[in-house]
Amino acid sequence: MAEFIGPRLYSCGNCGNHISLHDDIISKAFQGRHGRAFLFSHAMNIVAGPREDRHLITGLHTVADIHCSDCNEVLGWKYERAYEASQKYKEGKFILEKSKIVKENW
Repeated sequence: MAEFIGPRLYSCGNCGNHISLHDDIISKAFQGRHGRAFLFSHAMNIVAGPREDRHLITGLHTVADIHCSDCNEVLGWKYERAYEASQKYKEGKFILEKSKIVKENW
């Protein structure tokens, strides 16, 4: 039956635009600006803002806020650069705030 429903997705909580696949979750143990957040390997239908250096819980990172391409809601950020060797795995990955996304096809 699952093959008729389609893949489990996360969508923008504001407009419903598809943002990422459940299979792209790397970790659910992250902290965003507004509470819990998930680390994803890929995201779609987003626009990245300007890069900026930000001091996060795990140190200094260069990040770019990501916005829904339909409604422009800020959903989280993309890690552009990690300055500490132990954090390099985050580069090119996406933080999506749990409060900003909704599940589809569950």
